[in-house]
Amino acid sequence: VSIKYPPVKFLSEKDRKRILITGGAGFVGSHLTDKLMMDGHEVTVVDNFFTGRKRNVEHWIGHENFELINHDVVEPLYIEVDQIYHLASPASPPNYMYNPIKTLKTNTIGTLNMLGLAKRVGARLLLASTSEVYGDPEEHPQNEEYWGHVNPIGPRACYDEGKRVAETMCYAYMKQEGVEVRVARIFNTFGSRMHMNDGRVVSNFILQALQGEPLTVYGTGSQTRAFQYVSDLVNGLVLLMNSNISSPVNLGNPEEHTILEFARLIKSLVGKSSQIQFLPEAQDDPQRRRPDIRKAKMMLGWEPVVPLEEGLNKTIHYFSRELEHQANNQYIPKPKAARMKKGRPRHN
Repeated sequence: VSIKYPPVKFLSEKDRKRILITGGAGFVGSHLTDKLMMDGHEVTVVDNFFTGRKRNVEHWIGHENFELINHDVVEPLYIEVDQIYHLASPASPPNYMYNPIKTLKTNTIGTLNMLGLAKRVGARLLLASTSEVYGDPEEHPQNEEYWGHVNPIGPRACYDEGKRVAETMCYAYMKQEGVEVRVARIFNTFGSRMHMNDGRVVSNFILQALQGEPLTVYGTGSQTRAFQYVSDLVNGLVLLMNSNISSPVNLGNPEEHTILEFARLIKSLVGKSSQIQFLPEAQDDPQRRRPDIRKAKMMLGWEPVVPLEEGLNKTIHYFSRELEHQANNQYIPKPKAARMKKGRPRHN
């Protein structure tokens, strides 16, 4: 049986690149994999499946341009590539707080390993950094010149400070070794293949609404978030990688909404009769988050184009399919009849 792959462009030798994506089986990584594969490149995905899932990229397995390596970036990697998208790192608070040491190692040793690889093979490296480098910002909106306001011993520090030092490393390698680096500071992103229970506001609300549970809002719900749909982010990453901008660039959606607005919108899109429930606010939960994306607009010609509702509908569709699969494939062991052997019942 020949496997049906999504359609792939044919690129000539000079245009085709060998591209490594660390964390390529994760939420953003798998969408980036799809885009680069369809564009005709040779893509190698490296993932240790701490939060990534093989099924996010299973539709490429066996394709001649695709390679999947089960590998942890905390260990060195020797492989020939032209570009490295370094996305490996748990990215949702429950994941990185569950194992803060692993998160630190991935962002520090893992980044050093990837920069070492880039140096050895002359590849260009794009670091997936985060808006968390700005911490709980005292400046609004945040532009790339802002240094941030981060608690180095807070509950999210393993991630915030891990990404901050990862940026430091990129520029040390650039200055000392001439490695070409790109740094994307990624703001809140959502879409299909995101973790259903990652504890973040969009996935929480969608799950709660689909299951007819109350939508839980922490604090008053007046905190703001600005969300971009994953396809917008992926386009931004590819534009940045292939640009000549080596300083950090914000990629996010400047359209701010309060948490309460999100709750109401998702409630109405799902169309179930959930209540909204207010809970005490969480520690170190930034009150406002909004990217200044003038740099990306001017220098990359990039801005988000997917309307919030369209993105939410696609994500709701994905989540409801996942919930259906869960319901249909639930494994309920059937009680086995006891077998008689030498007069004693034996339970297999």
